[in-house]
Amino acid sequence: MIAQGSWHDDWAGLHVAVLGLGKSGFSVADTLCELGANVTVFAQSASAQYSELLEVIGAKLVLSDSVEALSQLESIDFAVVSPGFAPSHPAIQWLGERGIALLTDIDLAWRLRDKTSKIARWLTITGTNGKTTTTELVTHMLQTAGLRAIACGNIGNPILDAVRDPEGYDYFVLEISSFQLHYSGEFNPVASAFLNLAPDHIDWHGSEQAYFEAKAKVYQGTELAIVYNAEDSKTLQAAEAADVVEGCRAVAFTTAMPSVSMVGYVEEFLVDRAFTTERYSAALEIADDSDLAAIGVVSDHLKANVAAATALARAVDVEPAAIKRAIASFVLSPHRIQRVIEHQGVLFIDDSKATNAHAANASLASFDSIVWIVGGLLKGVDPTPLLLEHGGKLRAAVVIGADTQQLESLFATHLPGLPLRVISGERVMEQAVAAALDFAQPKDTVLLAPAAASMDQFRDYADRGNQFQAEVRRQVMK
Repeated sequence: MIAQGSWHDDWAGLHVAVLGLGKSGFSVADTLCELGANVTVFAQSASAQYSELLEVIGAKLVLSDSVEALSQLESIDFAVVSPGFAPSHPAIQWLGERGIALLTDIDLAWRLRDKTSKIARWLTITGTNGKTTTTELVTHMLQTAGLRAIACGNIGNPILDAVRDPEGYDYFVLEISSFQLHYSGEFNPVASAFLNLAPDHIDWHGSEQAYFEAKAKVYQGTELAIVYNAEDSKTLQAAEAADVVEGCRAVAFTTAMPSVSMVGYVEEFLVDRAFTTERYSAALEIADDSDLAAIGVVSDHLKANVAAATALARAVDVEPAAIKRAIASFVLSPHRIQRVIEHQGVLFIDDSKATNAHAANASLASFDSIVWIVGGLLKGVDPTPLLLEHGGKLRAAVVIGADTQQLESLFATHLPGLPLRVISGERVMEQAVAAALDFAQPKDTVLLAPAAASMDQFRDYADRGNQFQAEVRRQVMK
């Protein structure tokens, strides 16, 4: 492991290999060049913008991520890996065999967090689903309380860009993926949350157990409170095994009535029974369903995210009034159980962010009669439980994706009488929406909740959702 543990240490002259050139990869290269390190970026491809910027900052670019390319470097003091590189990648294995330290941008940010005199405290969040919404909501709660906070990590804002902000921050609220956690070393958040666990990214991690073990690392070294899901035994298991700072509390969130040391709901009220001195005899009211309704559909999924965010905010002493204002004024990011339009009694919902079965389950549970648009890259996860649990509320299904055979077979086996349309070809979303309109009747919900990743037919989940919304508006309004 490298000796440097501060922005103010001597990084000049170190030879660093950076694997990957997305937003986070470039921020790593930019930061290390600012510190005087010798940086070589390895990537299979690079945009013209990043290629030019790397030249400007003084980093080298190698358009390959092969072992042969890495071995051309005379010296590598450490490497920084982007989440796209699975443990099975030959370059990762080659570095490991040579004992070369592997860091993520999260690890590097922890070492460099003292750049400014205002050193941010960290709140960390992981889970199969709900990470982004919870991260953004916690950030909004902190900001509403007058604190300078930023959502970063696996959420669009590279954490190293936040570290280098000259004003500094009171809090970094980090969404951390299982990929980042797999490689991560030691960092000490003041509070951390493990929202839920369901099979996902098995193709990357190699097994469900490896996926769970990566997620569980979010709790390690937490100072004040670890937040787990009272309705998810795996998050409790991780909490019980976590190596935390002495005195750190375990606090649960629930969509049901909370016990002591929980945040949850009493009828329509969100309440705190964890961070109030009267928690053994009373509950502190935070907000109610009308506040949550300002965000979107008041589903169990939303209620869980709000309760988890509230627990994290209360762990760092945000007052209930600020949390209530934040909930009522929070704007949900697009493509997360997003209402598109209601036309002739049919509601259209865009949950393109449901890129796995667990997320799709939350959507399907939120509506009563559904025309389901489903399919894409299943990432090694079997969607059969979704069909078994929600088949009774499906009006019809529209299957999309470059490879539809698995889903076709599952529907034929488990729901043989269900009307089904399989879409292939170039104008996939145009045809999918048209098929959904053919099936839908008044009081139905046309639900885009694909339970799969999008890159087989779309640029990303946002592109998939945007195409869905555009086609819905075009076809229902013509």
